[in-house]
Amino acid sequence: MRHPAILSVALFPSFMVLANGQPPIRTQTVPIIQIKQDQFRDLNRNGKLDPYEDWRLTPLERAHDLVQRMTLVEKVGAMMHASAPSKQNALGVGTHYDLKKLANLIQHKHINTMITRLKGNDPALLAKQNNALQTLAEHTRLGIPVTISTDPRNAYHYSTHHDIDSSEAGRFSKWPQFIGFGAIKDPQLTRQYGNIIRQEYRAVGITEALSPQADIASEPRWPRIDGTFGANSRTVHDMVESYIEGIQAGPTGLNRHSVISVVKHWVGYGAAKNGWDSHNYYGRFADFQDNNLKAHIYPFTGAFSAHVASVMPTYSILQGVNVNGKSIEQVGAGFSHYLLTELLRHRYHFNGVILSDWLITSDCKATCRNGETANHPMEAKDLGMSWGVSKLTPTQRFAKAINAGVDQFGGVDTPQPIINALKDKLISIEKINQAVIKIMEQKFAIGLFESPFVNPKLAEKTLSQPSHQHLANQAQARALVLLKNSHHLLPLKKGSKVYLYHIQTDIARKQGLIVVNSPNLADVAIMRIEAPFSHPHNNYFFGARQHEGSLDYSNHNPEYRALLKISQQCPTIVSVYLDRPAILTKIEHLANTLIGNFGVSDQVLLDSLSGKHHFTGKLPFEIPASMQAVRQQHSDRLHDSLHPIYPIGYGLAL
Repeated sequence: MRHPAILSVALFPSFMVLANGQPPIRTQTVPIIQIKQDQFRDLNRNGKLDPYEDWRLTPLERAHDLVQRMTLVEKVGAMMHASAPSKQNALGVGTHYDLKKLANLIQHKHINTMITRLKGNDPALLAKQNNALQTLAEHTRLGIPVTISTDPRNAYHYSTHHDIDSSEAGRFSKWPQFIGFGAIKDPQLTRQYGNIIRQEYRAVGITEALSPQADIASEPRWPRIDGTFGANSRTVHDMVESYIEGIQAGPTGLNRHSVISVVKHWVGYGAAKNGWDSHNYYGRFADFQDNNLKAHIYPFTGAFSAHVASVMPTYSILQGVNVNGKSIEQVGAGFSHYLLTELLRHRYHFNGVILSDWLITSDCKATCRNGETANHPMEAKDLGMSWGVSKLTPTQRFAKAINAGVDQFGGVDTPQPIINALKDKLISIEKINQAVIKIMEQKFAIGLFESPFVNPKLAEKTLSQPSHQHLANQAQARALVLLKNSHHLLPLKKGSKVYLYHIQTDIARKQGLIVVNSPNLADVAIMRIEAPFSHPHNNYFFGARQHEGSLDYSNHNPEYRALLKISQQCPTIVSVYLDRPAILTKIEHLANTLIGNFGVSDQVLLDSLSGKHHFTGKLPFEIPASMQAVRQQHSDRLHDSLHPIYPIGYGLAL
């Protein structure tokens, strides 16, 4: 039998799209095999077409063939979801990867899934950097491409605060935060949002999205509410389902156009005890005093209906969840056999990849548990979220997580403990094989083995499409919630004299407004303020970066003091950025017009105030009346505080 011809290799971006279902082939150094009209990448360079190289087979068939060719070291490397290092920053933030370190991770540790935190200011450069990872992967024994993931990038940030896991939007289209889509409640728009993100991610070489959050914002003090779709379980369910359908390019699961979606955080993360986040040792518990887990599961069923590819468990230990009269094991969800196998796998029939949250097998050292001091500063190596299993060795933690149901470990680039667990007979080779088959099946399904490289020129064009930002601007406007409009200040008329607080002067002038430098000269003051927060855990790595503490404006809050002074001199229009449900009792009577926003640019805000956009948004959570009411509500129950100022779903139309 004659071997198929091996063609000379054309360097990317040259590739062909042939008939008979031929997918695009993008290659740099890997030879191409031609069989009649069909082309295949000879990933292992053996001069013949192996089943895992044959795109005519199903992803599952190819995954089975590939995994049986992999060594143990290659398999456990695939179970790592590492952080791609950059030249500029220990967390990977920057503009260029550290390719020397990446060569070690990809070619020696055999890690082929990584999160990128590179900035998106230059789409062509980002595409080239991601291509560089794929070039390193081409030179591995089996040519397994890299799955590149990202945390959400497409939200407009007004606040100077940035979540440690988020990346700058750069040239990506800028939408409201996820919570804004809970205010809009339009599944079709949310599906469009996911679809546009999919196009932008794929254009720069990103193929996995660590989103959406299906968590319910049931605890108003929790600092990650802006990443959820709110506190209405039906809304969260519907928005989660729609977003996944958009980002995975359809409702039936992964295909060659998809970005892998990782829904998170299974399950109960939003019931944060006392509002503290479970990234932190002091916030490791979720409080289910009413055993109300079922309500928190419901939004995830929307993800399952959309055939979501992956699920990420929460860090939290669930207190108060009882099954048949017994409390579940008091460990983080990534170690819980009940939550991952009995519930997620068996009851809800999820058969995709379970990806752990970051660093669940690492030690939370002294500064992680107690906070840093002048004599003991915090270092990245001190961080770990091994809640409930700290007495186990790292090898035992990996084994417990794998036996609970975890397939891949986030933020980890140390495969050796899994090898040790196998040698110690704490896990079986079958568990490893099953996990790696799932991981590889996803790579095959989205076409990575045929087309891992992207075109930098196309990346530049895709992230510069005016239509994307036009739709994003409409979404920013639709997410605005008009809470109060006394004295009929809206819509603003051209020629109005305005005093501005935290708003760009040039944008107001382009609206035909006259900007004055003192409130007593103004017809109206336009103010942007934030929901109040504090840093009661300022000496903790995440606590210093999260908005924690009271939801009420203190007498010393600088934005409250500014509003108090300005409101005595002229009428006020106040827009509050609600990353958490601020208690508005002290400012509600000072504002003539009060608007809740969830990420909006000055341009879109002023367009809305001038009547260009209608106010249609509805509150995705309730606005509590007091901190006493907040403390008396139950963390696992939905919008249950007494006598809220504004109930969930409230919003005036204009």
